[in-house]
Amino acid sequence: MGFQTEFNSVCKFKSEQELYELLEYGRGKMVKSGFRVFPTGQKVIAYTPGNVAIAIVRIVASIAEINFQGEEVTQVEMELIRRLTEEESRIQTALADEMFFGEQANK
Repeated sequence: MGFQTEFNSVCKFKSEQELYELLEYGRGKMVKSGFRVFPTGQKVIAYTPGNVAIAIVRIVASIAEINFQGEEVTQVEMELIRRLTEEESRIQTALADEMFFGEQANK
């Protein structure tokens, strides 16, 4: 049992529904497997499940717990600061692909 630290600039959604709620209502949450530490109070770039940069969000809360099924999970609550412009999204997506998601990051 241990905590995994997330990159300070990345908040990747795995669920389209969680992303939709954030963009539609301005607040949302996502659930990640395992114990993770998210930078509460910090602004980060949010990415779609397809690794496309979409918005700037502020992490409001990060709660790591063991759920009723005995699984380690972390719930991350966030608020939408703003959506990225098309150009900002393109640039951030390219950078994240090189730094975090792409083939080079896995070497």
